Amino acid sequence: MFSATLSLRTGRYFRIAAGLVVGLWSAACLALAPPAAPVDVQATMDVLTRANAAVVGVRVSVAEGARSAETLGAQRSGSGVVIGPDGLVLTIGYLMLEAQSIQIVTQDNKTVPAQAVAYDLATGFGLIRPLLPLRGIQPVTLGKLQDLQTGEPLMASSGPQANGEDGDVTMIQLVSKRAFSGYWEYHIDSAIFTSPPVGNHSGASVFNQKGELVGIGSLLVADALGGNRRLPGNMFVPVDLLKPILAELQTTGSSHQSHRPWVGLTSAEQSGRVQIVRVSKESPAETAGLQPGDVVLAVDGAKVSTLEGFYKKLWDHAEAEVDITLTVLQGADIKTIVLKAIDRMNTMQKPVGI
Repeated sequence: MFSATLSLRTGRYFRIAAGLVVGLWSAACLALAPPAAPVDVQATMDVLTRANAAVVGVRVSVAEGARSAETLGAQRSGSGVVIGPDGLVLTIGYLMLEAQSIQIVTQDNKTVPAQAVAYDLATGFGLIRPLLPLRGIQPVTLGKLQDLQTGEPLMASSGPQANGEDGDVTMIQLVSKRAFSGYWEYHIDSAIFTSPPVGNHSGASVFNQKGELVGIGSLLVADALGGNRRLPGNMFVPVDLLKPILAELQTTGSSHQSHRPWVGLTSAEQSGRVQIVRVSKESPAETAGLQPGDVVLAVDGAKVSTLEGFYKKLWDHAEAEVDITLTVLQGADIKTIVLKAIDRMNTMQKPVGI
């Protein structure tokens, strides 16, 4: 396993830092590639330098009374990357959830006001657009998850922040590609897992050796390898999930898949059981009397033993606002609880612009 993290500044400092990262990248590529596929160090440096130039910092203040402030904070910072000729920026959605004001910080430390374009609950992506032109920044090209191979070196890049903190470029490695279920009623059938861990991962971009964007940073994880094998790393949401819904997001502010039943549970998968860890305030789950420690045994009569199975059974309805029957183990008692699921997108304050 290899690791290199470098703080980037403008001008020659960026070129020096980029050169060091690509030097390490090239050494790793040479170790992995067959003799017939030599690494062109200068070409790799050029494409990664252009890719990194499109990475920006994202600073967000949320609306007063925003429910998400309790868990995500009222002031948030992370990264994004320019993907459109009009300056459209892709980031991770939780950064801009219920945003009141958004700022973009470019690699030359210029701060530009921005507006929310879309928040997508299903994928976790967010889109924002600068209110002033981002001059001199070329949008990145979107890559493909299927082209990535386990063990392949990748570059993670985070943007600078409004407080003057520099962005970072980090040398990482793809360690697995697999489905991911989050504790917050979230599941995607494919995700990118990398190591070593990147600390400033929120909205960070991960690029392949062609300089193509392949994922957006979401989480720190302890099991990047999967299979209950401990290896600290990150989960990145693959941009493959963005491609089929990008036009829809820009038109409507979310995808159709985001409008699905939500009950307001934080859950964990333990020893083949789904256990409730937290119940959201004023949620259908709280109204129905669900409590931390309860174990979900079945949804609408169908047994569930994994988070994936639990969520997919919840979402197996054409409408978001629907009655759902949960069979739960509450203490020593098995109870049948009927709750009225809701559309979570309707419970949150919409960022200005959506």
